[in-house]
Amino acid sequence: MKAVHETKTPRRPRGVFILGLLAVFGLVMFAGFIALGIWQVHRRAWKHALVARVDARVHAEPVAAPGRGQWPGVNAANDEYRRVKLTGTFLPDKSVRVRASTELGMGSWLLTPMRTRDGNYVIVNRGFVATRWCGGKASCPVNPAGDSNVSGLLRISEPKGAFLQANDPTHDRWYSRDVAAIATAEGLADVAPYFVDADAISSPSREGIDGPVGGLTVISFPDNHLMYAITWFGLALMTVFGGWIVWKDERKKRRV
Repeated sequence: MKAVHETKTPRRPRGVFILGLLAVFGLVMFAGFIALGIWQVHRRAWKHALVARVDARVHAEPVAAPGRGQWPGVNAANDEYRRVKLTGTFLPDKSVRVRASTELGMGSWLLTPMRTRDGNYVIVNRGFVATRWCGGKASCPVNPAGDSNVSGLLRISEPKGAFLQANDPTHDRWYSRDVAAIATAEGLADVAPYFVDADAISSPSREGIDGPVGGLTVISFPDNHLMYAITWFGLALMTVFGGWIVWKDERKKRRV
């Protein structure tokens, strides 16, 4: 038997309606990618300005921690990582340990309420303590009784995040530095809506065994916006290239 060779019929040019849909889809995709790229460029500029502001705050001279009348206006944009100082009396019997992982290893942040001279309370993160410090408890006194001076960085309360375990005040298990939850668990009122990360001068222990180690605040702002912008602009360019391929193919078929 003779082999039968079938001749493949060339695909006909696309209709006007289909070409119109492809053109609209391509334009929408192109505009979307360009918009996302421009947004990332603006985000990059915003991130760099934020880093500059935070750097200025961290290296500035400490100012008095916001008082009760200023609490409603305290926010991350204007106050996070601002160097502050305060004076008051620590309440070690109302301390909590918040699980932490630092350059010194696994352990806890020691958060202790301070009663300031105006009668209000500010929770101070006195620093990192090792797992075996104070027998795993949080009530060991660190400083002599009486007024103490603390300097450090103002931090905004940290309610439970998406990747953190939920705090369990009933069993005194803490995984995030949630000021409101800690204040409620310890029966405190008139507590500032922020906490203060004590610096190395305020908590000078170096090993976290004899006492808390201050000055371990990690300030990091991931900056991948340039890479994202290049990606979005690259996809926009690919959309243009794809449109050119379709146009070239249609032109060829219409000539045939």
